[in-house]
Amino acid sequence: MAGKRILREIKTVTRMVELYEQRHPAPADTPEHYRDLLAYAVKRLEKCRYGEDKPACKQCPVHCYQPKPREEMKVIMRWAGPRMLWHHPILAVRHLIDDKKPVPPLPQLSLIHISEPTRQAEISYAVFCLKKKKKKN
Repeated sequence: MAGKRILREIKTVTRMVELYEQRHPAPADTPEHYRDLLAYAVKRLEKCRYGEDKPACKQCPVHCYQPKPREEMKVIMRWAGPRMLWHHPILAVRHLIDDKKPVPPLPQLSLIHISEPTRQAEISYAVFCLKKKKKKN
C-alpha cells in the first residue's frame, strides 16, 4: 500500500496528464496512449526505491523510467506544471515544495535470494531479489 506522499504524487501526475490530454488529444490510432502512460507512471511511483522519502523525479539519481516515457512525461509536466497553479493550486504548491527538498541518501538494500538451479543439468539461472532494509529504532 502506498503512503500519503506517493498517493499525492500519483494524484498530481494524474491531474497533469488529464490537463495535457484536454489540449493534446491522443492520436486516433492509439486512443489509450495517455492512460497507458499514466499507468506506467503510477507503477514507477509505487515501486520507487525511496518510498515516502522520494525526491522529485527530475532530481532523483535513480532514473526508473525508460527513455521514451521519461521524455513524454517531461513534455507533459513542462506544459501542465504552470497550468496546475490555476487548476489545482494546492497540488501544484506541494509539488513545488517537494521539488526543493534535498535528495535523501539511497536506501540500503539487502540480498534475500541468490540462485536456484533449473531441472536441466547444464543450464542454471540466478534470481536476485533486493529488499529494503528495515531501519532499527
